[in-house]
Amino acid sequence: MLGMEWKQTYEIWKNNPTLAENLKIELDQLIDDENALEDAFYAPLEFGTAGMRGLLGAGINRMNIYTVRQATEGVALWMDTLTPEQKERGVAISYDSRHFSQEFAFEAGRVLGAHGIPAYVFESLRPTPELSYAVRHLHTYAGIMITASHNPSAYNGYKIYGEDGAQMPPKESDLITKYIREVKDVFAIEVADQAELIEQGTLKIIGDDVDQAYLAEVKKVTIDHELVATEGKTLKMIYTPLHGTGAMLGERALLQAGFENFTMVKEQAIPDGDFPTVAKPNPEDEAAFDMAIQLGKEQAADLLVAVDPDADRLGAAVRQPDGEYQLLTGNQIAALMLDYILTAHQKLGTLPENGAVVKSIVSSEFATAIAKSYNVEMVNVLTGFKFIAEQIKNYETTHEHTFLLGFEESFGYLIRPFVRDKDAIQSLVMLAEVAAYYKQAGKNLYDGLQELFEKYGYFAEKTISLTFDGIEGAQKIKDLMIKFRATTPTAFGSEKVVVVEDFATSIRKVDLAETTIELPKANVLKYILSDGSWIAIRPSGTEPKIKFYIGAMADSEAAVLAKRAEFEASIMALID
Repeated sequence: MLGMEWKQTYEIWKNNPTLAENLKIELDQLIDDENALEDAFYAPLEFGTAGMRGLLGAGINRMNIYTVRQATEGVALWMDTLTPEQKERGVAISYDSRHFSQEFAFEAGRVLGAHGIPAYVFESLRPTPELSYAVRHLHTYAGIMITASHNPSAYNGYKIYGEDGAQMPPKESDLITKYIREVKDVFAIEVADQAELIEQGTLKIIGDDVDQAYLAEVKKVTIDHELVATEGKTLKMIYTPLHGTGAMLGERALLQAGFENFTMVKEQAIPDGDFPTVAKPNPEDEAAFDMAIQLGKEQAADLLVAVDPDADRLGAAVRQPDGEYQLLTGNQIAALMLDYILTAHQKLGTLPENGAVVKSIVSSEFATAIAKSYNVEMVNVLTGFKFIAEQIKNYETTHEHTFLLGFEESFGYLIRPFVRDKDAIQSLVMLAEVAAYYKQAGKNLYDGLQELFEKYGYFAEKTISLTFDGIEGAQKIKDLMIKFRATTPTAFGSEKVVVVEDFATSIRKVDLAETTIELPKANVLKYILSDGSWIAIRPSGTEPKIKFYIGAMADSEAAVLAKRAEFEASIMALID
């Protein structure tokens, strides 16, 4: 919104007699802070293929009941264009432990109800992967998940899922965005009475029936039941859901699989949108493991596992001989799981001849080397789990491949495709089985990782994430992408750039030759280096960030870490 137009929008909100009381109070407190008001009202909260995510508060650039109603009105207007049968299938809705999550979920149900669209809302908080499963299980036409994933407590978000249980693909998402932007007066959106909708059966409350069906599918994640029966009772684990949705289902999933010797971090098993024991509820963040590490040392636990508030991402740490804990990266966890899955299936004679693994283009080539050794196809897709889900759907249609694992470097994994998004509950059960496999051999996951490095070479990755908030942030990110496209780096550190891939233009350059990249267009640049290492640059789709990904390869741990540091220094010099 240009010039001073934001002030007009602010005045409309401030003077609206129906404005929610908590938002009135906030606007009163900000009355003398023009910068904060401008940031809250200068433009609508961006709605992209991953939905929307933003700070909680008053304004069109914030998460509140009005922006949630507006987003849902867009969904409803889109569904109004469908066939009566499609519309009648309705929408499944879930939510995490964040502030206002439950309120936003039921507000969405009320907006849908005003259009006569059935809504299936969970009785209490449930994980994102269960929402993905519920869409498929209940045969709804869409799904809504209220979550800001692993962001700090000041945030919330809104994600839309299609009928296959995957996040909405770009075509439908663009249509919904168009309808959202046509809703000019957020205060005029009709919302039906919640009690009346429940009485009519238009708003249905769901819960344990879906939990049980989901857990029955999770039971199939276990590959070697004999191994788990032998080691499941002795493997010592600490599990923390970081104040989110993973407590109940995570505990039930572990117990039904046969893992009994685990302890939940009691303080972090309590859902709390303030996330009082962590600065960020992010299993990628070492500090998120502080309480788990303390408890792990007290119990000499073999393995620590943390999941984020909506239980779609999982992180882990392994006990070392000196009693300290080593955190594993998302790429390392994926490599360990993949090697075990392929080994276990091979042992049991259940490894399919047409097996395939799907990963994002910014994830490690470590897993590629492992897959290749088992004659398993590695398929690369754009970042975003919906692209992994798209491959699964394709395999179901063509039978070209059998899906074995999907993952992204950002701690997201999917083992069995009854869910079509990252699933930390599945991953929790699988990683426990992998740990049991190494424990049976007198080793732990870290030992296993070293064995894989010795066999396949050393891989070290790093993501440099730069945040640019506020009105000028988006332009700074655009300027950086323009800069790298205008002047292609010739080298990173001592390694020359031999391939340049621009996913926005779909052009791959090798020397002077150009070929076409057979993937959807995306604002991503990737450089392949002379030693097989790589660098990628990508603006985030949900946050005001630009990310630089490093994938280093070498023949020793010291060499790969030195190379990664060299690449990082080159990137920072180019940014400066």
